[in-house]
Amino acid sequence: MKSALKEINSRFLIRFRFFAVSILTVILLAPGTGHAQSSLEGRVKEYRLKNGLHLLVLQRNGAPTFAAYVRFLVGGVDEQAGHSGVAHILEHMLFKGSKRIGTSDWKKEKPLMDEVDTLGSAYDAEKLKGAKADPQKLAELKAKLNQAMEAQRKYIREDEISEIYQKNGGQGFNAFTAQDTTTYLIKLPSNRFELWAWLEADRLNEPVLREYYAERDVIMEERRRSVSNSPEGTLYENFLAAAFTASPYHTPIIGWASDIDYMPLDTVQRFLKTYYSPNNMVVCIVGDLDPEYVYKTIDRYFAPIPPQVIPPRNTTVEPPQIGERRVTVRFNAQPQAIIGFHKPVRVGNIDYVFDVIDYILTHGRTSRFYKSLVLEKGIATSVSGWEGPGRRYPNLYMLQAIPREPHTTAELETAIYAELDRLKTVPLTKEEMEKVINNVEVSYLRGLQSNSGIAYYMSEYAIIEGDWREMIRYVDNIRKVTPDDVMAVAKKYLTPENRTVATLVPAKKEAAQ
Repeated sequence: MKSALKEINSRFLIRFRFFAVSILTVILLAPGTGHAQSSLEGRVKEYRLKNGLHLLVLQRNGAPTFAAYVRFLVGGVDEQAGHSGVAHILEHMLFKGSKRIGTSDWKKEKPLMDEVDTLGSAYDAEKLKGAKADPQKLAELKAKLNQAMEAQRKYIREDEISEIYQKNGGQGFNAFTAQDTTTYLIKLPSNRFELWAWLEADRLNEPVLREYYAERDVIMEERRRSVSNSPEGTLYENFLAAAFTASPYHTPIIGWASDIDYMPLDTVQRFLKTYYSPNNMVVCIVGDLDPEYVYKTIDRYFAPIPPQVIPPRNTTVEPPQIGERRVTVRFNAQPQAIIGFHKPVRVGNIDYVFDVIDYILTHGRTSRFYKSLVLEKGIATSVSGWEGPGRRYPNLYMLQAIPREPHTTAELETAIYAELDRLKTVPLTKEEMEKVINNVEVSYLRGLQSNSGIAYYMSEYAIIEGDWREMIRYVDNIRKVTPDDVMAVAKKYLTPENRTVATLVPAKKEAAQ
C-alpha cells in the first residue's frame, strides 16, 4: 500500500487479486519442485469434511515449516443494525482461550466469570438509559464490576495461546477482520502441526470469551486511535458513509462507537455460534507436510465440531447513484481527497479491466498520475488507487490524492479528472498493455516467495470467489483485456454522476486548540 489511508484499509482488508499472477511461478520455483510438478492444480489437494469444512493442502518441500490460514465467510457485512463491529470484537475474543487454555483453574474461574457477566450486563442496562441513568447506581455497578474482574484475573493466564505457539517456534500468530471475512493465521515448524490442529479446534469448539468488558474498552480505544484521532481514518469512514446508502459497506468494520460501547456479550456469543461453523470456513495449509497426514489430523480434531445453519446473506442492492456526492471533513491535518466510483464485481471482465486501469494510473514512477501530477505539474505528493472496501458485493474503485503545497485538492481533482477522461478517448498502446502484464508478474513475484503468501491468496480466492483456481487463471484474464475494454469501462463508470468525493479541509488553529 502506498498511502496511509490504504494502510488503514488493509488493516482489515488486504486486496489479493493482483498478486495471483505470480503464485504459480513462485510454486514452480520452490525448492524441491521439478518440471514434472508444474501443474499447481494437480498438486493442491482439496478435501471436504462431513461437517462441511473445506480444506486445501499444498505440499511444498524445503524448509520444514508450514503456514496455516483459517478463514470464515463472515465480516462486517454480516452484522445487524445496532451491532456494528461485532465481527471485529469476536476476532479479539477468540484469543482468550478455552476451558483448558487461558485459565489456571476453570472450575474456580467459571463462577467468577458468571458474576462479571451479570454485573456487566446490569451496568450496560443502566448506561443505556442515557440522561435518565442513575449516576450513583452506575458508579456502584462499575465498582462491583471492576472488583469482580479483578477476582477473575487471579485465574486467568493472559495470552497463553500465543505463549504456547512462541515456545514451539510459531511466527506471525495473528488475525484480521475484513468487510467480507475473518482470518486467523500462523507459521510453525512442520513437527508442530498436530499441536496447531488441537489448539485451533479447541478454541473454536469450546471458546471462553473471558475479560469481555475489559476487551471491549480496548477496542473502543482502538477506534479512537485509528478513526477518531486519525485524519485518514475519519476521512475514509465519512467517505464510505456517503458513497453507500443501502450496501452493508456503508458501515465501518470496527463499528460505530455507540454500538461497540453497548455491545451485549450474548450478541457476540450468538454471532460466534452462528458463523464460526465448519461449513462456513476454509482451512489452507501450505508447507512441508504430507497432505494425507494433514487431512487425517484435521479430520480427527475438527470433525467433532457440528455445522450450523448459516442465515440468509444480505440481499439489499445498492441503488444506482444518480449524481455526484460530496462530503467535507474538517481536521487539523494535511489536505487530501478520496474519490470513488461505483462498480460491479465478478461481472464479465470488469474486475480485470479496473486492475489494468489502476496499474496504468497509479503503479510506479512510470504511471500516468505520477508522471503527470507529481513530476510534470508538481501539484501532488501522491495519488494512489485501490478497489474495495470488499468483494462480496458491488464495490468502488477509489483514488486517494494528496496535493503539494500551495496547490489545493480542487486543483488536483481537476487534473485527475482530465487523466480519467483521457482513458475514455485515447486507447492504451500495445506497449502500455504489455507493461502492465510484465510488471504485475515481476513485482508481485517478489512478495510471494513464502508459504504464508501462498496460503493467504489460496484461502482468499477459495472463500470469496468460491474456487481457489481462479487465482491461476488471473494472468490469462488480464491478457484478455483490450484497449477498447478500458475505454468502454471508463466511459461507463468513471463519470461525475457515479462519483463520491470526500475532502479533508484543515481546521483553523483556534478551532483545533
